[in-house]
Amino acid sequence: MAFHEVRFPADLSFGSVGGPERRTDIVTLTSGFEERNTPWAHSRRRYDAGLGLRSLDDMAALIAFFEARQGQLNGFRWKDWADYKSCAPSRTVATGDQVIARGDGVTTSFQLIKTYTSGEGAYARPITKPVAGTVVAAVQDDRMFEGVHFEIDTATGIITFTEAPMNDVEISAGFEFDVPVRFDTDRINVSVSSFQAGQVPDVPVVEVRI
Repeated sequence: MAFHEVRFPADLSFGSVGGPERRTDIVTLTSGFEERNTPWAHSRRRYDAGLGLRSLDDMAALIAFFEARQGQLNGFRWKDWADYKSCAPSRTVATGDQVIARGDGVTTSFQLIKTYTSGEGAYARPITKPVAGTVVAAVQDDRMFEGVHFEIDTATGIITFTEAPMNDVEISAGFEFDVPVRFDTDRINVSVSSFQAGQVPDVPVVEVRI
């Protein structure tokens, strides 16, 4: 799938609604018990970009962005204001935010991940679209520096160290990130009169697998 490494205007995505969705298959047995399974290893996020529009100039910016992506054809970056950091939204990104791997003395490249934990449950989400200039990393709590000790591919979320971390040492990272998405429609319907009256169009956006 074609993907444009450009972010949907962040001031327009602010105020949008959306979040993660899961797919769960549920079978109710004759005993009344349930069997539950999911075909998805990872959640998928959906948003409505229309709710972030506040003026006709915003609408013009949306249409320009939509046309440049050719509707659903090309993916793009989306800032999820509720979940765009390796830490809590109110905190500052730090090297110890997320443990992404343990060294084996051989491997030099690792995928950025964000782990969501609640009680005994945890989910590790691959982060494929980190924001350039925001990635910080550490090996066994020793700060590493981009361009000296590691490089980050902002198109894939792969961090590559110049030297393989030693066996069983903890590799951690902090970062801001975007969600890879596409428009989930090939048409935008807008009425100037209704928009001025406070009605905004539906502009569905859906996460894509990278």
